[in-house]
Amino acid sequence: MNDTFSELKSFLDEKVEQYNRPDFIPNDPISIPHSYSVKQDIEIMGFFAAILAWGQRTTIINKCVELGKRMDNAPYQFITQSTESDLQALLGFKHRTFNDTDLLYCIDFMKRHFAKYNSMEEAFVPGEKATAEEALIHFREYFFEALYAPHRTRKHIASPLQKSACKRLNMFLRWMVRLDNKGVDFGIWKKISPADLICPLDVHVDRTARHFGLLSRTQTDWQSALELTEHLKGFDPMDPVKYDFALFGISEEGLLMR
Repeated sequence: MNDTFSELKSFLDEKVEQYNRPDFIPNDPISIPHSYSVKQDIEIMGFFAAILAWGQRTTIINKCVELGKRMDNAPYQFITQSTESDLQALLGFKHRTFNDTDLLYCIDFMKRHFAKYNSMEEAFVPGEKATAEEALIHFREYFFEALYAPHRTRKHIASPLQKSACKRLNMFLRWMVRLDNKGVDFGIWKKISPADLICPLDVHVDRTARHFGLLSRTQTDWQSALELTEHLKGFDPMDPVKYDFALFGISEEGLLMR
């Protein structure tokens, strides 16, 4: 281990400790699933918070709060017991290019899924275990298996097969899979190992990773996410995605500008 590597690892480890703590939660979309205590509610609202996570964080959080209210702040009960008339409460919901057509299909998918399974984990991993890449590929295929799935909704559910970096779904998997004693990520899914997670590659993580030479690929795509994660495994092979906290926080707080 050379001095430069050691110094960078020490610096990033310090930043992980700084950001991976409960006071990170209120200003981040992860605050949405943290507002719920029922496992399925955490999964459902975590999924929506991740899928809607583009734009200003305050706006994302506000839209997710609105969505929760439209489902009586009991999303699992609403989805599994809703009638056609209940679904009227969702009409008019919109965030960026995600609209009520997309939302109603998500609800339809979840209602069908929860009729067979007690957790959304099986939507990603139908067997005993999978890598994050395998889980994401399976989920998109499963999500859109209904013949009536709206074509427009496909742009909201990414997959490595489309060469997308899958930032939002990788973030959702981090929330569900990572387990530590810090109180931010939930760690309620066991079929994917934290060692197999892929780092969510948003604009902040991308910027910090390039600044520190952890990402050289010019595009921001699935291969870039894999490249970054491989570098992070050099710091911690069992939990590489914990560095998402550091890479995001360093850029978001403007530390690279100082």
